[in-house]
Amino acid sequence: MYLLVLGIALLALKLLAVEPVAAWSWWGVLSPFGLAVVWWKWCDWTGFTQRRIAERERKRGAKRLLRSRPADERENIKADF
Repeated sequence: MYLLVLGIALLALKLLAVEPVAAWSWWGVLSPFGLAVVWWKWCDWTGFTQRRIAERERKRGAKRLLRSRPADERENIKADF
């Protein structure tokens, strides 16, 4: 996401002819978009995205389970979220 924001900012600066970005080559201005594609492909290939989703869902389930218990039982449970 950060690479996309950087790419959009650099593209806007290049199109508005703001120095020093206006003097840069188009390869330098558009490279954050290519890096974003490479990052997404790597995340999908290694399973990084799925692990983050699974961890987030596990934490949500643990919180939901903790909320469903009576208040006196909640005090004795230590959750790692």
